[in-house]
Amino acid sequence: MLGRTVPPLNHGPDRERVLALLKRHGWNATSFQTLESDFRYWFHGDDACVAYVDTGGAWVAAGAPIAAAERLVEVARAFVEAAATAGRRACLFGAEARFSERVPWRAMLIGEQPVWDPARWGDVLRSSRRLREQLRRARAKGVVARAVSPGELEDAESPLRREVERLMARWASSRPMAPMGFLVQLEPFSFAGERRYVVAEAGGAVVGFLAAVPVYARRGLFLEDLLRDPSAPNGTTEMLVDHAMRTAAAEECLYVTLGLAPLAGPVRRGLRAAQRLGARLYDFQGLYAFKAKLRPDSWVPIYLVYPPGGRGLVAIYDALAAFARGGLLRFGLATLLRGPAVVFEVLGWLLIPWTALLALAPAERWFPSPSVKWAWVAFDVCLAPAMLRLSQRHGQTLSLVLAGLVTCDAALTLVQALLFNLPRARGAFELAVVGVAVAAPAVAAALLWSARMHRPKHLRGPRRGIDLMRPRGSTSIS
Repeated sequence: MLGRTVPPLNHGPDRERVLALLKRHGWNATSFQTLESDFRYWFHGDDACVAYVDTGGAWVAAGAPIAAAERLVEVARAFVEAAATAGRRACLFGAEARFSERVPWRAMLIGEQPVWDPARWGDVLRSSRRLREQLRRARAKGVVARAVSPGELEDAESPLRREVERLMARWASSRPMAPMGFLVQLEPFSFAGERRYVVAEAGGAVVGFLAAVPVYARRGLFLEDLLRDPSAPNGTTEMLVDHAMRTAAAEECLYVTLGLAPLAGPVRRGLRAAQRLGARLYDFQGLYAFKAKLRPDSWVPIYLVYPPGGRGLVAIYDALAAFARGGLLRFGLATLLRGPAVVFEVLGWLLIPWTALLALAPAERWFPSPSVKWAWVAFDVCLAPAMLRLSQRHGQTLSLVLAGLVTCDAALTLVQALLFNLPRARGAFELAVVGVAVAAPAVAAALLWSARMHRPKHLRGPRRGIDLMRPRGSTSIS
């Protein structure tokens, strides 16, 4: 049976067709997310499809095929064959054991997903004094959670919609990483009639927002988007979840999840190392801890599945490219220009050996005079701890002062290189040293100014804990 590929569309007939399939076969927690704008669709007959993104090198599917359980293997194999015909690799990101145990392919654990029976939520509250205290704090501060009808948010001009969009914009600007796609794009208003919405308000302002999507084949909900404003009182996030759980129980839902906690559980050693190395950009542990605090009934393993002959590292690369919307280099550059704290920490530590080299370098060869040499050494001795402090505590004044000083550093270094070092350079090595000396402060200055532009005013200050979060995304440390 031949399949058919459909490019990404907005609310077109193919997405309506996918919605109809979801209502029959949407079993994966992330299945409803396949209606979002990044996805293409590969249809297999009249009753099955695979939602995927094309990275240019691979077709990366969002979870298992949308099909009857007995057809999962057939559809997955046909999808891989279609990808090969198109000159692409294929893998399936976010599959559960229901699929991975049926198909004789390789399955790599990429994290775990918490699951609740909402009928037991009352037992969770009774067993968790900490959770009850968080809810009490929010109520004491005047926070009220209420359900919102889709009609209140479908109108792009409605006051509530505009408030929620401002909250979303603050969330997006607070991320240390550039915006991602695939299963983490923020599109809470598409197919609004199928979603459940909750807002938390305090003093007449929206301080929290939750959007839940259906998991049709399991009579369940995925609490997909969960945002909290930096000004929101403690307990606001828990209040949103509490309201959603109570609503799910009242509607006799059988299943609720907060989505994947990436790299949680017994993942491979290399992935554990990636978790540690990436902690400054993505708070893996914080996200897992928040979900665990809500005492799920179980944790479900989530897999990256790829066909025989494929390689795990290649599948990981393809999945990352899907989240980066195809361009890992472009995504990395965009993230770098946002000035995440880890960048300034690295620059601060690199300044230490660089300063030592300056101190040891012969003045007559590299500097116009000994006094110039020691002036540069003194400047870098002061700059290194300032950079490290900025990485820990982003102050508006400190970032402005450092941006100005490093810009002057870059300009003066260039002048010295042109007037003194380049005319005296002997060989490729000395030219390379001069090039590094000129490029380093120029790059640092660009990063400092870019970080100031990207960092919203309400986040220019000391860290205050977890301010904005999404279950499927990272926690935000401001």
